[in-house]
Amino acid sequence: KDNIYFFKYIGNDDIYLNGIPQKPNNVHILGTGGTFRWDSDTPVYYGDILSIFKQSDTGIRITFEGRNIDYEFKNGKLGLREVNLFEESGRLIALMGASGAGKSTLLHVLNGTERPTRGEVLINGINIHKEPHKVEGIIGFVPQDDLLIEDLTVYQNLYFAAKLCFTNKSEEEIYFLVLKTLEDLGLNEIKHLKVGSPLQKTISGGQRKRLNIGLELLRKPAVLFCDEPTSGLSSRDSENVIELLKELSLKGKLVFTVIHQPSSDIFKMFDKLLILDTGGFQIYYGNPIDSLTYFKRRINLVNSELGECKDCGNVNPEQIFNIIETKVLNEYGNFTNERKFSPAQWNKLYLESKTVEKLERSPDLLVSSLRIPNWIKQIKLFSWRDLLSKISNKQYLAITLLEAPLLAFILAFIVKFRNIDDPFHAEYLFSKNLNMPAYFFMSIIVALFMGLTVSAEEIIRDRKILKRESFLNLSRSSYILSKILILFLISAIQTMFFVLVGNYYLEIKGLLVTHWFILFTASCFANLLGLNISSAFNSAITIYILIPILLIPQLILSGVVVKFDKLNPIIGNTATVPFIGDLMASRWGFEAAMVAQYKDNEFEKEFYPFDKMMAESDYKKIYLIPALESKLDFALQNISKPEPIIQDEVSKSLKLVQNEIGNELKKIGDENFDYLEKINPVHFDSLVYQKTNYFLSVLKKYYINRYNKAEKEKEAIVKKQTDTAEKEKGF
Repeated sequence: KDNIYFFKYIGNDDIYLNGIPQKPNNVHILGTGGTFRWDSDTPVYYGDILSIFKQSDTGIRITFEGRNIDYEFKNGKLGLREVNLFEESGRLIALMGASGAGKSTLLHVLNGTERPTRGEVLINGINIHKEPHKVEGIIGFVPQDDLLIEDLTVYQNLYFAAKLCFTNKSEEEIYFLVLKTLEDLGLNEIKHLKVGSPLQKTISGGQRKRLNIGLELLRKPAVLFCDEPTSGLSSRDSENVIELLKELSLKGKLVFTVIHQPSSDIFKMFDKLLILDTGGFQIYYGNPIDSLTYFKRRINLVNSELGECKDCGNVNPEQIFNIIETKVLNEYGNFTNERKFSPAQWNKLYLESKTVEKLERSPDLLVSSLRIPNWIKQIKLFSWRDLLSKISNKQYLAITLLEAPLLAFILAFIVKFRNIDDPFHAEYLFSKNLNMPAYFFMSIIVALFMGLTVSAEEIIRDRKILKRESFLNLSRSSYILSKILILFLISAIQTMFFVLVGNYYLEIKGLLVTHWFILFTASCFANLLGLNISSAFNSAITIYILIPILLIPQLILSGVVVKFDKLNPIIGNTATVPFIGDLMASRWGFEAAMVAQYKDNEFEKEFYPFDKMMAESDYKKIYLIPALESKLDFALQNISKPEPIIQDEVSKSLKLVQNEIGNELKKIGDENFDYLEKINPVHFDSLVYQKTNYFLSVLKKYYINRYNKAEKEKEAIVKKQTDTAEKEKGF
C-alpha cells in the first residue's frame, strides 16, 4: 500500500542502486525512484519493478508515438523542434523545462488540440490529427485552469460531466459511476459541498485539482494529459495529486503531465522525463533519476554517477536546470548572462547520446466508452445545469429577482404626478399624468439594461469550461441555445415583476400582458446582444465598460430625448426617420408601448377602428386627393413643353398619381378605373386627364361617405353607452 519494497541480491557480480554498491545476501530497502545497474548496459528502474506487482491488465495496450514534431506559431517563431517520444500504456511521463520552453505547447500538440507544423502523433498507429474521430474519447485533458462550476456541488459537477459523456447509461448507472469516482478520488466525504471559487474556498486546492482530474476520469480515457496539476498547491496536496496520477498509470493508463519544480518524492514517481529547453529544443528523454547523472557527466561534475543523495536518498530536480543554465565566467570570476551551453548545443549532445527505445506498435483496436447525447438532450442538460447553478447562488438569485420590482417602484414613484395646487383634482388620476410617455420610454431602457447585465458575462464566465467541452466535441449551438432559453426565462420573470409593480403603482388598468410582452421582447434583444459581446471580448471589465456605450445610443437615437428632425444633419433628416434610428430597439419598443396604450386601452379600443377610419378618410379627402389633382393639373399644363427639366417633373408627377391611384384601386377594385396604364408622358392627354380627374372626384366622395359612416357608427356606440344617467356618469 505504501509502495515500500525490500530486495536481496543473491548474485556474484557488482550491483549498484542509484550509484551505490549493494552487498549480496543482505536485505535492503528499495526506495521510490531507485535504479539498479550492473555490468549490463540495461538498467532496471523502480517503475518497472512496481508495475510487475501493481499494474492491472486493462485488456487494451496503447502505444503512443510522437515523431519529428515541429510547431510554428503564427508570428513565425518556432515553439517545438524535432521532438520525438515513444511510450506505452502504464507509464507516468513528466514534461519539464524552463518557462516558455514549449511544455504546454507540446502537451497541446500531443493531445490533438494543436496541429504540428511538421511531424505526426500516433496512437496505435492512428494519426490523431488526421483521423480525430478514431481516437474520440481515448484522450483526456486536464488543463491548468479550473474547469469547475463554482455554484454546483462536488457531486453535481461530476454528475453533469457524466451525463454529457454517457447518454447510454441509466440514472442509476450514472449515480454509481459518480460515487465510485468520488471514492477513487477521496472526495466522498465532501460530495455535497459547493465547490466555490478559488478565492472563496469551500474545498481545498488539492481537492479542487483532484475533482478536475475526476471530470476526465469519469470516461476512462486511455491517455491522460495534465497541464501543471500541482500548480498553486501545497507540497502535501501536490504529492496526493501525483500519487493519484501514478495509481492511474498502474491501472494501465498512459499519463503525461507538465510539472514545475517537483519535490524529490514527486520526481521519483515518474517513469519517464522529457526536458525541453528554450526555443522548443528537446534535450533529454529518459529515466528521471538518470537525468541528473546524464547532465552531471556532460559538464564533468564530480560524483556524476550518483543520481541521489547517498545519505538521505533525495533528488534535487532543480540541480538539473542549474546545470542546463550554467553561466560563463568572465575574467574576474563573475557569472555573465551568457549560457555555457546553448539550447541548440544541449540538443546536439542529446541527439548524439540518445538510444531509441524499441516499442512494438500495438495492434489493438481503440475502444471508447464516450457516448455523447444528441443535440436536444445536450440542450436539456446544459439548461438544467445552468439553472441549478443560478438557483444555488443565493446572492445572484436575490439581486436578479429584486432588481426589476425595485427599479419599477423607483421609476413609478418619480413619475406619479398629481396637481396638489388644484383643490378639486388633488388626488392622483392616471388620465392627468403627463409623465406616462417618459415612464414607458424609461421602462424600455430598464428592460434593455436588465437584459444586458444578466447576459453580458455568461459566455466569458464559461470560456474555460467551453474549451473542455469542445475537446469532447459537444455541440456549441446546443450550449448557446440553452443559454438563450435560461436568459429568456430570467427576462420573462424580471419584466413581469417590473410591469406588475409599475402598473399597479401608476394605476394603469388592463394591458398587463401587452406591456409585459413589449418589455420582454426588448429584454430578449438585450440578452442576445449581451451574449454576443460576452463571446467577442476576453475581459469582464471590458464588457461592463461597453454596456453604457451600447445603452446611451438607445437613449439619444430613440427619437424621444432628441427628436429625429433635430439630429445632426449628417445622421438625420427632417423628412423621414434616419436609418440609425430604425436600428434602435428603444425606438421600436417605445412606439409599440405608446401605440398599444392608445388604441388598446379599455376606453379607446371600441372607438379606435372608427377613429382610424375617420382619420384615414380625412387625410385622403383633405390632403391626398387635392395633392393628386394639383399634380394632374401641373402635368396637363406642361406636357407639351420641351424643356428636359419640366418634362422630368411632369414624368415624376404622373408617376406619383399613377402609383397612388393604383394603391386605391387595390382597395376599391380595378374595375372602377380603366385609364391607369395611360397615366404616363407617352399616353397622357386631355381625355386621360378628364377621366382621371373625374375618378379623383368620385374617390373624394367615397371617402366623404366613409368618414360620415364611421362618425355615425361611433356616435351610435356613444349614445348606447350614455342612454342613462348612470351610464353617462360611468362613461
